[in-house]
Parts: sequence; structure tokens; C-alpha cells
Amino acid sequence: MTSRREESRPNDSQRLTRRDLLERAGLAAAAFAIPSASENAFLLRGQAAAPNSPASAMNPLSTYMSEAASRSLPEEVTEKTKHHILDTLAAMISGSNLLPGQRALQFAQAYGGKEICTVAASKTLCGAIEAALANGVLAHADETDDSHSPSQSHPGCAVVPAALAAGEQFQISGTHFLRAVALGYDIGSRVTMTLGGQQFEAESHWSTHSIAPLFGAAAAAGCAASLNAQQMRWALGYTAQQSSGIGAWNRDTEHIQKAFLFGGMTARSGVTSALLVQAGWTGVDDVFSGKDNFFLAYNPKANPIGLIEKLGERYEITRTNIKKWPVGSPIQAALDALEILRREHPFDASQVVRIEVRLATAEAAIVDNREIPDICVQHILALALLEKTITFVAAHDRARMKEPSILHEKAKINLTPDDGLQRLMPLRVAILEVTLADDTHLSRRVDNVRGTPENPMTRGEVLDKARDLIAPVLGMQKCSALLEQIIGIEALRNVCDLRPLLQL
Repeated sequence: MTSRREESRPNDSQRLTRRDLLERAGLAAAAFAIPSASENAFLLRGQAAAPNSPASAMNPLSTYMSEAASRSLPEEVTEKTKHHILDTLAAMISGSNLLPGQRALQFAQAYGGKEICTVAASKTLCGAIEAALANGVLAHADETDDSHSPSQSHPGCAVVPAALAAGEQFQISGTHFLRAVALGYDIGSRVTMTLGGQQFEAESHWSTHSIAPLFGAAAAAGCAASLNAQQMRWALGYTAQQSSGIGAWNRDTEHIQKAFLFGGMTARSGVTSALLVQAGWTGVDDVFSGKDNFFLAYNPKANPIGLIEKLGERYEITRTNIKKWPVGSPIQAALDALEILRREHPFDASQVVRIEVRLATAEAAIVDNREIPDICVQHILALALLEKTITFVAAHDRARMKEPSILHEKAKINLTPDDGLQRLMPLRVAILEVTLADDTHLSRRVDNVRGTPENPMTRGEVLDKARDLIAPVLGMQKCSALLEQIIGIEALRNVCDLRPLLQL
């Protein structure tokens, strides 16, 4: 295989050894220096940067990616990565009972393919590309999965399915799988942060929710496939060519196309990039600079050096949110506020006269009287008033949206879009005001919702959430075994050994 890769390279000048890459552009401080204004302008106007110029992010980026499988992670990053793997697997398994997940399972079963990779919460085995697609849709079958505010994306629903599929294809260890997942979060999120995050999505109509997870999935799959630095460069090229997705997902009322765009399409395409290159395909050497490059197509004002900013120092998985509640992100802070108020001043639903909730304008539009239960803030708050908690099963029961008791509580709840809170985005802030029958007025503002980096969930809380999602599908015995395996994933010799714990 080595000779095949060497023969496919354009010329000898591009055949860099590991030592060359480290010395010329690896992870030395000089390679990570921000380019001068003239160098960056040279790159962005479509001229190819010199191979070792600090204006090119590709050399240090591809080297870092190629060495991820053998690079130890800090202890706190390892722990956090386990949390996100478990949280995503739980979302995949619970998603099997929802319409998008059911469609994904039907597709995987009907499509067939080589039986080498696991499709969660089923008895189906298929090829890596098909498994990544199905598991990606399962993982975002609703709003249970994680989210990364700076990049405006949901990384886990693509990165974990891609790492799992490619990991099974190449039968990697648990430690290798763990590192592939962490790499995916680092690479994918930096792409849309470099593009401009939420502002880029709002102004361009492109979807950061497809671009970031796609690059994350490709990085994770490339790591699982043990691609070298040159192959990583080609894989990024194929990923850029597959990059797609527009904001029309907001109009998908059944969540199926949205699940495809956030998780299924991105996981599938990321695995495709890695497998093509691993099979010997070559391509563009640096898709982030030169004529018609990725950033010229999406945002010519972007500085590509953002791709390697604090790479190896700031791990994006530690800046990724895990949702405490199995509902949409804009509702999380409102539920936290209600729980805190009840803890400080206990009351029940019969005492409540009115609830005023304020959310950022864009967030309010997403969750205002929606027809989907887990992303309707009025319905979820009404449910929480009555039951004093929110379980996965209750949050996804559409029939309960018509229950008279819930409709009675829902009528007490008023949502107000707040332009002031909008200016704080991507920080999702909620202000909740409760008026009781005795004219008591309670108010709570939540800036850092439980599960954010500023207010992280404990391992115990992550495990509790996972049990709520997994046990109703797989049973408590299998659920407990899966939780134990992921927490001790370093002992796993082959990621394929997870299969009996993930399937029915």
C-alpha cells in the first residue's frame, strides 16, 4: 500500500517525511503563528500559499490530525469525551422510538450492504457508510443530543456515529475510538467558528449544523482509518466537496430531513471521505488555500488560521453542552429556572396563576407553540409544572399535548421574545417569572444552563440521563453494562465488542 500512495503523489517535492512535517510545519509555535496581513490577503485572494508558509493552516492541521490516534488526551478531556460518547449513544438508542429513527432503521434494513457495522437499537448490520447514516439520524431523531454554541452545531450526532462505523470497519481499540471522537469535535467546530458561527449562518443561509459536523465526522473517521498527514489533506478535500446544507431545515415539521442534515448526511459523508482516501484516492493538496478554495466559496473574509487556533491546547469537547433535559436547547434554561425556583420556594401547579418566560428572539421563534412536544416551550413547562420533572418518554408523547390538564397549565404560560437576550447569543439565557395565587412573585434568570461548560453535569447526572434514554429500549441490565463499558472504554480491545450492548 505504501508504494501505491507514493506513486499517486504529484511529485517528489510533496513527499514529506514525518520529520519534515514536524520540522517545517508541525506543531511548533512558529507554524501556528498568525500570518501577516499581506500573507493572509495573498492566501484569501486565491493565490496558493507557499508549502511551508505560516499563511497555510493545512500542514499543522493535517499533521495534528494524523497523530491523534497515538496522542494521549488530558485526563479531564478523556472524562468529558466519555460523557459525550455515552450521551450520543443514548440519543441513538432512544431515537429508535421516534419517527426519524424509525425511518433510519427501515432504510438500513432495506438497503442492505456488507454486514460489518452496527446499527443501534436494532438487529441490523450493514456497511460503514450506511451505518453512519442510520446512526446519525438516530442520534438526532430529536433534540436530545449535545450542542456546541461557538460553532453553532451539534457535533456528537455525526462524530460519534462516524467514529463508530469507521472504528468497526478497521476494528480499532476503545482508546483509539475515544481519541477519534475528541479529534472530530476539535476539527469540525473550528471550521464553522472560522467561517463566523451563528452570524455566518444567519447571513449566508448555509447551515453550520451540517458543515461543522461533516468535517468533524471526516476527522473522526480519518483517525479511525489511521490516515497519514498527506491522506488527511486529501480527506479534507473530499469533505469540502461534499459540504452542503441550507437553513431550510427550520421548516421540517417532522424532524426527518433535519435529522438527516444534522447527523445522517454528515456522518455518512465524513465516513465516505475517509474510506475513499484509505482506498487509495488522491485529490487537492490544500482545499483551504489557493484558487477556488473552501473559504473563498463560503466566506472570503474568514481567516483560515482559525482552523488551528489553540489546537492541542483548547479541546472543543470541553466547550460542548450536554443537555440535562431531553428537550430542545432553547427550553433548557427555562426548565432550569423553574426547577431552581421550586427548590428555593416550593409550590405546585395549582398555586400558579401565570408564568412569563423570556427568551432570545431567535430562540423564542424555534420553541413558541410548536407542534412537536419536545421543542414546544409552553407544553414542556406545563408538563414540568404537573410532574415536577421531565422524562424522555413524557417529553416525546404527542398525545399528551391534548390532555386537558396540560392544556390548562399551558394557558398560564406566556412567551416573550427579548431582543436584549438575543444580543447575548450564542449564550442561551432565560428569564422566568412566576405569579402565585397568594400574589407571590418569583423570578429567576439562568445564564449558564446545567450541562454547559460553565455549569457542567457530573458523571452521575450524565449516567442518570443515559439510563432514562436507554433502559426503556434495551432494558436495565444491558443499559447498565453499556454504561460501565463506556466509562471504562480504555479496556476495550475492539470497538466491535460494543455491538451486543447497542443492539436489541
